[in-house]
Amino acid sequence: MIVLEHVQKHFGAFQALFDINLSVRAGEKIVLCGPSGSGKSTLIRCINYLEQSEGRIIVGNVELSAGSKAVNAVRSDIGMVFQQFNLFPHLTVLQNCTLAPRRTRRLSKADAEAKARELLARVKIFDQADKYPAQLSGGQQQRVAIARALCLEPKVMLFDEPTSALDPEMVKEVLDTMVSLAEDGMTMICVTHEMGFARRIADRVIFMAQGRIVEEGPPAEFFGNPKHERTRKFLGEILPSSGTPIVPPTTPLK
Repeated sequence: MIVLEHVQKHFGAFQALFDINLSVRAGEKIVLCGPSGSGKSTLIRCINYLEQSEGRIIVGNVELSAGSKAVNAVRSDIGMVFQQFNLFPHLTVLQNCTLAPRRTRRLSKADAEAKARELLARVKIFDQADKYPAQLSGGQQQRVAIARALCLEPKVMLFDEPTSALDPEMVKEVLDTMVSLAEDGMTMICVTHEMGFARRIADRVIFMAQGRIVEEGPPAEFFGNPKHERTRKFLGEILPSSGTPIVPPTTPLK
């Protein structure tokens, strides 16, 4: 579904990404983690060309460097959810969700609204359709942002720290929505520090530091037996130091 080959990214003299090579299968769930400034958000922004990079990025069978038509084709297949929601404040929830399908997919108003209401029901916010973003909680706004992205029926969903701007009590409702997407087989790349979420849904966890991929593996291996010292230090800082195993035992405790 996604192939990155020797991807690098510079911001002027500063190099944010170094020789990134990554393949993501259709239906695979990838969690990107690492310290702030490690290049995680930059990487997923390169995948839908919000940032231009060196190297090759292929989504489906389309290479991003092939021109503006290729970029538009890729973006129509990728949904993205940001840290700060990025909803249009002057539009209702329903209008936020129907704008792109009507403009880019050329859906009729009735069809776009029917699809939007279906997805708003899925993220458990159906009754908020006629409200404006400012009338919603942060967790509700982020669920609207997820529904809005899904309205384009994307093949891939990118999440850029979707819970980082939320109060703790709102995090669970957003993560539950993302778990539901994962269980339906959506291809997902998620930047997050929510390690419980990573253990539950990820096929692979990728640890980045200083613009490089340092380590990757399935959750049981990544959390239970991290190989790189940087990975061990990172996990030691963000996981509870309770002395209990990072990965729950496979057999029930007695």
